[in-house]
Amino acid sequence: MTTGNDPRLLLLNPRDNVLVAGARLRAGETVSFEGWSVVLPADIPLGHKLARRAIAPGEKIMKYDAPIGSATAAIGAGEHAHVHNIRSDYTPTYHLEDVRKESATP
Repeated sequence: MTTGNDPRLLLLNPRDNVLVAGARLRAGETVSFEGWSVVLPADIPLGHKLARRAIAPGEKIMKYDAPIGSATAAIGAGEHAHVHNIRSDYTPTYHLEDVRKESATP
Protein backbone atom coordinates (compact mmCIF):
# COMPACT_ATOMS: atom_id res chain seq x y z
CA MET A 1 0.00 0.00 0.00
CA THR A 2 1.27 3.45 -0.82
CA THR A 3 0.61 6.76 0.91
CA GLY A 4 1.73 9.18 -1.83
CA ASN A 5 -0.62 10.77 -4.31
CA ASP A 6 0.19 10.46 -8.00
CA PRO A 7 0.79 14.03 -9.23
CA ARG A 8 -1.00 13.19 -12.51
CA LEU A 9 -4.31 12.80 -10.63
CA LEU A 10 -6.18 16.05 -10.01
CA LEU A 11 -8.71 16.51 -7.22
CA LEU A 12 -10.88 19.47 -8.24
CA ASN A 13 -12.88 19.73 -5.00
CA PRO A 14 -12.38 17.93 -1.66
CA ARG A 15 -15.98 16.64 -1.80
CA ASP A 16 -15.56 15.04 -5.26
CA ASN A 17 -15.65 11.26 -5.58
CA VAL A 18 -13.69 11.31 -8.85
CA LEU A 19 -10.23 12.48 -9.85
CA VAL A 20 -9.23 13.85 -13.24
CA ALA A 21 -6.30 12.46 -15.22
CA GLY A 22 -3.94 15.41 -15.65
CA ALA A 23 -1.92 13.40 -18.17
CA ARG A 24 -2.56 10.40 -20.37
CA LEU A 25 -2.29 7.29 -18.21
CA ARG A 26 -1.11 4.09 -19.86
CA ALA A 27 -2.33 0.54 -19.34
CA GLY A 28 0.01 -1.31 -16.98
CA GLU A 29 1.00 1.82 -15.03
CA THR A 30 0.31 2.00 -11.31
CA VAL A 31 -1.47 5.08 -9.99
CA SER A 32 -1.90 5.89 -6.29
CA PHE A 33 -4.06 8.26 -4.28
CA GLU A 34 -4.97 8.54 -0.59
CA GLY A 35 -3.59 5.13 0.34
CA TRP A 36 -4.83 2.99 -2.56
CA SER A 37 -2.99 2.01 -5.72
CA VAL A 38 -4.16 0.23 -8.85
CA VAL A 39 -2.54 -1.10 -12.01
CA LEU A 40 -4.47 0.37 -14.93
CA PRO A 41 -5.98 -2.29 -17.21
CA ALA A 42 -6.43 0.20 -20.08
CA ASP A 43 -5.25 3.63 -21.18
CA ILE A 44 -7.05 6.58 -19.60
CA PRO A 45 -7.08 9.69 -21.77
CA LEU A 46 -6.11 13.14 -20.53
CA GLY A 47 -9.08 14.77 -18.79
CA HIS A 48 -10.97 11.54 -18.10
CA LYS A 49 -12.14 10.60 -14.61
CA LEU A 50 -11.05 7.91 -12.15
CA ALA A 51 -12.95 6.96 -9.02
CA ARG A 52 -11.41 8.53 -5.91
CA ARG A 53 -13.00 5.80 -3.78
CA ALA A 54 -15.40 2.92 -4.38
CA ILE A 55 -18.65 4.20 -5.92
CA ALA A 56 -21.85 2.17 -5.66
CA PRO A 57 -24.36 1.72 -8.52
CA GLY A 58 -26.82 4.62 -8.51
CA GLU A 59 -24.51 6.90 -6.52
CA LYS A 60 -24.09 10.44 -7.83
CA ILE A 61 -20.77 11.23 -9.48
CA MET A 62 -19.43 14.46 -8.00
CA LYS A 63 -16.99 16.68 -9.94
CA TYR A 64 -16.32 20.32 -8.94
CA ASP A 65 -18.67 19.49 -6.01
CA ALA A 66 -21.53 19.22 -8.51
CA PRO A 67 -23.46 16.09 -9.55
CA ILE A 68 -22.57 15.25 -13.15
CA GLY A 69 -24.11 11.79 -13.41
CA SER A 70 -24.95 8.53 -11.69
CA ALA A 71 -22.97 5.32 -11.57
CA THR A 72 -24.61 2.57 -13.63
CA ALA A 73 -22.29 -0.09 -12.12
CA ALA A 74 -19.92 -0.42 -9.19
CA ILE A 75 -16.73 1.58 -9.80
CA GLY A 76 -13.70 0.64 -7.71
CA ALA A 77 -11.18 3.16 -6.40
CA GLY A 78 -8.86 4.09 -9.27
CA GLU A 79 -11.10 2.66 -11.98
CA HIS A 80 -11.93 4.62 -15.12
CA ALA A 81 -15.23 6.46 -14.67
CA HIS A 82 -16.77 7.28 -18.03
CA VAL A 83 -19.78 6.57 -20.28
CA HIS A 84 -19.41 2.79 -19.85
CA ASN A 85 -20.27 3.07 -16.13
CA ILE A 86 -21.83 6.54 -15.71
CA ARG A 87 -25.15 7.92 -16.98
CA SER A 88 -25.06 11.67 -17.48
CA ASP A 89 -27.46 13.68 -15.35
CA TYR A 90 -26.02 17.01 -16.44
CA THR A 91 -28.07 17.83 -19.52
CA PRO A 92 -31.53 16.86 -18.22
CA THR A 93 -30.98 18.37 -14.76
CA TYR A 94 -29.44 21.70 -15.72
CA HIS A 95 -31.41 22.11 -18.94
CA LEU A 96 -34.70 21.79 -17.06
CA GLU A 97 -33.56 24.34 -14.46
CA ASP A 98 -32.66 26.78 -17.27
CA VAL A 99 -36.06 26.27 -18.93
CA ARG A 100 -37.85 26.94 -15.63
CA LYS A 101 -35.85 30.15 -15.10
CA GLU A 102 -36.55 31.36 -18.66
CA SER A 103 -40.27 30.69 -18.39
CA ALA A 104 -40.48 32.53 -15.05
CA THR A 105 -38.85 35.65 -16.49
CA PRO A 106 -41.42 38.20 -17.82
